[in-house]
Amino acid sequence: MPLLVTDSAWTQTDSTVCVRVPLHGATARQVDIRSTDQYLKVHYPPYLFEAFLFEPVDDDRSTAKVGDGVAVFSLPKRTNRVWEHLTRTTNEKEKKEIREKALLKYQEKLSAQSTSKAAKQHAEKKYALEKMMTLEKEKRDSIQKIKDKEREQTTAELAAWQLRQEPKAEEEDQLKRHRQRDSPNRLNATTEKQQSGCSGGAHVKLDQRGSEAKSRRKPEDLPAPRLVGNIQVTFTPRLFPTALRESRVPEEEEWLQKQAESWRSVNADVAELGDLKEGERNPDWLKDRGDKCFVTGDHLGAVNAYSLAIRLNGSIPALYSNRAACHLKLNNLHKAIEDSSQALDLLTPPVAANAAARARANVRRGSAFCRLQLYAEGLQDYQAALRIDPHNGALQADIQSVRDIMQGTAANP
Repeated sequence: MPLLVTDSAWTQTDSTVCVRVPLHGATARQVDIRSTDQYLKVHYPPYLFEAFLFEPVDDDRSTAKVGDGVAVFSLPKRTNRVWEHLTRTTNEKEKKEIREKALLKYQEKLSAQSTSKAAKQHAEKKYALEKMMTLEKEKRDSIQKIKDKEREQTTAELAAWQLRQEPKAEEEDQLKRHRQRDSPNRLNATTEKQQSGCSGGAHVKLDQRGSEAKSRRKPEDLPAPRLVGNIQVTFTPRLFPTALRESRVPEEEEWLQKQAESWRSVNADVAELGDLKEGERNPDWLKDRGDKCFVTGDHLGAVNAYSLAIRLNGSIPALYSNRAACHLKLNNLHKAIEDSSQALDLLTPPVAANAAARARANVRRGSAFCRLQLYAEGLQDYQAALRIDPHNGALQADIQSVRDIMQGTAANP
């Protein structure tokens, strides 16, 4: 049986009613307030204040303030006139109906607030995504402008170099024609000299004729270029002496085969990627470029390098894992989780050769989960990394920190 509050007070003007309800030591979190246009309820066990208002009020403009041991309500009137009493006289049946209507309106208000909050959050996420896409587009446009400018500058330098080379080519052609006119005279003089000389001159004559024949050989007489082909590389089977290692032979061989195939395959059509330089067509070169950008703090440049490498070859786990580290630095937490998960999917089967890479991918995904306050998921990834590297002191400290945060969150809901 609740205790009714009898020491409440109220004042009014022509347009507003002000109600003060003492809380008798209760905190704001313990107070349950329900207000409609005809009903006002303040419940903090074991006390209860209930008012069936004399006339309807404007519930949308009503306000409530809780603090300093009192709850203060400001209720704007719908009609500007003075009330005779705060509450009206009703029987139990009418009170029950008013309570039920108040409960329905309160539930509808909560539902509307929840819907409005969800719509606002969706709008904020959409705005943030559009803003991020705009910034990325501006960055790409800026990079493209720099490339176009460098291409124009290189084209101009090449044209200037060709203009400088044309006079030299003409001089060389004139000198060559002059030598060709003089060569028959020199050949006749040499022949006469050899015929009048000693017997050893016959060998000199033959050698000179052979060199002349070689110099006059036409391009058609040259051998055709060698055919281009692919060299198939196979791995020598590895033998392990112990039973434990022998049991992992199929997984080891499968991992080595996947690694070899991933570095040989190219998934993207290079023609669709625009005018790329020779190095930009190599995923290995792009990976090194991204690593250097990450070390120097250019995380956005590293993301661009890794992304282009992934478009060329999307089966290399290190590209996704390294891009996840860049997204962590840029606070793109959802993208970091996606890239870490993709890296873990490619790091199969789990063998000793990819243990360090799996541990790094688990730690990066766990860090992204924890920064999103999804501590349970983050703890699972940290524990998976610790199972791979059980003697890692930093991992043990991180796991203990996450547990402390979870325990503190559970103790203070």
